[in-house]
Amino acid sequence: MPAILIKSATIVNENEIYTADIYINHGIIEMIANEINHPADKIINAEGLHLFPGLIDDQVHFREPGLTHKADIWHESRAAVAGGTTSFMEMPNTVPNTLTQTLLEDKYNIAAKNSLANYSFFMGAANDNIDEVLKTDPKKVCGIKVFMGSSTGNMLVDNEQTLEHIFRNAPMLVATHCEDEATIRENLARYNTTYNNELTIDMHPLIRSAEACYKSSSHAVALAKKYGTRLHILHISTAKETSLFENNSPLSEKKITAEACIHHLWFSDEDYKEKGNLIKWNPAVKGKEDRDEILKAVLDDRIDVIATDHAPHTREEKSRPYSEAPSGGPLVQHALQALLDLYHDGKLTLKEIVQKTAHNTATCFQIEHRGFIREGYYADLVLVDLNKPYKVLPSNILSKCGWSPFEEHTFKSSITHTLVSGNLVFENGHLLNDLPGQRLTFDRG
Repeated sequence: MPAILIKSATIVNENEIYTADIYINHGIIEMIANEINHPADKIINAEGLHLFPGLIDDQVHFREPGLTHKADIWHESRAAVAGGTTSFMEMPNTVPNTLTQTLLEDKYNIAAKNSLANYSFFMGAANDNIDEVLKTDPKKVCGIKVFMGSSTGNMLVDNEQTLEHIFRNAPMLVATHCEDEATIRENLARYNTTYNNELTIDMHPLIRSAEACYKSSSHAVALAKKYGTRLHILHISTAKETSLFENNSPLSEKKITAEACIHHLWFSDEDYKEKGNLIKWNPAVKGKEDRDEILKAVLDDRIDVIATDHAPHTREEKSRPYSEAPSGGPLVQHALQALLDLYHDGKLTLKEIVQKTAHNTATCFQIEHRGFIREGYYADLVLVDLNKPYKVLPSNILSKCGWSPFEEHTFKSSITHTLVSGNLVFENGHLLNDLPGQRLTFDRG
């Protein structure tokens, strides 16, 4: 692996912003100093550019195996690194669902060959696979995923005894999708009756309501407090849910943490008129007051992590009538640029972006030697030009589905370089090689 010297970068790291050189050797950050003159195979002049630790996305759906007509690890990992995301954690609702240790390892084997980014995969829980769940190795797997709401296949965990068993015995972090299925079914039946089965996208946040989210999230928090579970609640979408989380202890000591997603920080229900099914997600994008309170909770540390819930579908699938169109959309390529637009708008600082997308994710999941710009850590790095506009067009979208909810939007900032485990994989709009990323490991006893 070539030695790389980054010169005169404006580094954003651990609540500081300063200018320095970074020397990378054998994939590791070997030195950070004001002036480094070591010989290197590659020198990157970063004057005028900001250097962040690579984003760690704790929630993506790359659709492989079984759903590769809409996405796969090869395409989505390339979209990730082009957007400055150097590591991802992928969800188990593929086909087949990742409900056995053998199926879990199959996904790792695919990524070892095809993923340009570093990777980990969640073990999936169902109502009937608790024995397999408890075999999961905490040092080699990011977490256990529990769908306390709708999912693909056999992954809705709605048996209370099973939930109690998981929360009581899980050997590692449990990540949950929280929407109360009974509430959603009742809402759906009522809307179908009222509107003669002619539903529209603006009804989505009313059917998949704030009440459904809060009921499920509060249930998960109660179970975690009862059993001392290490709980991480994904994609908070309502103002009410933010009251469930605390900010009165260091992140490393928290037993219950939460995640916000890009779409819930960017869009509101007013955007359904223009975007339609392109912004149909579960949990649903809700009102402006929800969006504003989620951002407030990010800023005051009730919400700990920002991620994407990147979940591509084809244009054809998304163009179907509301009731038939699937939920989810591609986001990983433009996550950092969207957050940098919020920075330009005065809503987030650069330090806060780094904290919520890299430092805190690494701390929450206890990832070994990643998420910070430190000597001895892997060189997972992204350089950005804060003042170089970038317009999202079909021609520069790398996700296999070929579309984005940000299409035609011009971001204020651009990604210029991405390094994954010391490998320069993206430079000035071009993917440079196909060297695979590395499997994430975790510092857990």
